[in-house]
Amino acid sequence: MLPIQVPTGALKLEGGLSIPEAVRGIVLCAYGSVSAQHNVRHGYTRVAQALRDAGFAVLLLNLLTPDEVALDRKTGFFRSNVGIFSQRILGATNWLSQNYKTQARNYKIGYFAAGASAGAALIAAAERPDAVNAIVSCGGRPELAEPHLPSVVAPTLFIVGENDTLAMNVHRTALLQLRVDKRLESITGATDLFEEEGTLAEVTRLTRQWFERYLAPKA
Repeated sequence: MLPIQVPTGALKLEGGLSIPEAVRGIVLCAYGSVSAQHNVRHGYTRVAQALRDAGFAVLLLNLLTPDEVALDRKTGFFRSNVGIFSQRILGATNWLSQNYKTQARNYKIGYFAAGASAGAALIAAAERPDAVNAIVSCGGRPELAEPHLPSVVAPTLFIVGENDTLAMNVHRTALLQLRVDKRLESITGATDLFEEEGTLAEVTRLTRQWFERYLAPKA
């Protein structure tokens, strides 16, 4: 991936951009919590690579600056701050739409996110229904976006670990509030971080299929 800085309001966020020759769509993979800083080297990067291999342009974006990561470790201020995260996702979406390299105006945009970042992605999608065409929330926090869920128009896939009972109940409740094409997928043997053998591969497969269905041009 090409290291880049993405302007989102007053800040420039660190990210990586990969654009295949024949773009089928563009996926913003956004992460923000301190716990995700470790996961991004594994889960996010693996999903991003699979999407790239399937012909999607991918923007892998850290929603926190290095200083904010350090602050969050001490205070937890950003950990579930979907208000800040959603505004930064929207800023990145605007950048994708306007940047000459991505030319997102010609392609459909999707969001992939986990944890609080997934809640923020749902809020961003509700605020920009014209710009977002598909969402995959992996082990997300949809309850943080509860007031916005009825306004989401992008087809949404929830992926949850089979053994994460609390998250399963939360996602079932959130699913009832969505009025779009939606699905809840349970990964057998997985907990909230999808670290068990084979579980991340299943997450990747489901994510790729969802974006192929809703972002890729019809044959």
